Amino acid sequence: MPLRVKLLRTFGLVAAVMVAGFAFTQISNYYFPTTGEKKLQQENSQIQYDYALLQEEMEKLKIQMKEIEDRDNDIYRTIFEANPIPDSARQKMIDKKKEASMVARLSNDELNESLIKQISQLQARLQTQKKSFNTLETLIKNKEALLAATPAIQPVSNRDLNRIASGFGTRIDPVYKTMKFHAGLDFAAPQGTPIYATANGVVSFSGNAGNGFGNHVIIDHGFNYETLYGHMVRVKARAGQRVMRGEVIGWVGSTGKSTGPHLHYEVHKSGQKLDPIYFFYNDLTPEQFDRILKLASAGNQTFD
Repeated sequence: MPLRVKLLRTFGLVAAVMVAGFAFTQISNYYFPTTGEKKLQQENSQIQYDYALLQEEMEKLKIQMKEIEDRDNDIYRTIFEANPIPDSARQKMIDKKKEASMVARLSNDELNESLIKQISQLQARLQTQKKSFNTLETLIKNKEALLAATPAIQPVSNRDLNRIASGFGTRIDPVYKTMKFHAGLDFAAPQGTPIYATANGVVSFSGNAGNGFGNHVIIDHGFNYETLYGHMVRVKARAGQRVMRGEVIGWVGSTGKSTGPHLHYEVHKSGQKLDPIYFFYNDLTPEQFDRILKLASAGNQTFD
């Protein structure tokens, strides 16, 4: 047999053996993986499982975040009538680019660790934010109650602003003709003129205590606010009664230490007597308030 034929046969045999060996190796690796390959397969399976858990957790957090966003919008609409754009939204695209660059450099283990850390931080932020919103909701409710309990209207009808006879501060006493501190406002009005509660509250006193106020009413509004209405000809509100702003509690008179029909009105906060003139913001325009402020500041004689 020629040498050329022998060489070709030998080469063919070697090639066939190599192909068969390669095929056998591939089949063997597929059906009978090595220890290292088994470990890699297990790690990949664990990574896929971890990702599935992380994805599930992220979906839960997204739902919670949506709930918080809705509450956030509702609160802002109530207070500001607008939806503010948080700073985090302005950084959104920049953060996305940074995140993509970071993820590309991380191994599977590093990526898992990074995601777990981010989720942990997000969970902590969610809990803190929920507490913050719960506190804010409580403050809003208390704010509504505070506004209702704050003396914010004039205690008698005074559209023409001509009924303020004497203001808060040092004034001439009508009986002793000496300078004396006047702790309220005197509203001159015909006897029988209705007197209104200036805020919601509970009547803490109703009657005549012999202290110079004659027939008078004291209302506890809560939030450390209290108002006093003196010299009534007749009292309507009774001790323990709950009254609302604008409700009639009695009628103007001249009982007690008084020189003529009028209402003596005081505002107290935490036991301190305040100038009532600064609480008439619910029923006065800025121009009317400026005028009534000038009338109350006149250094004239009081009615009591």
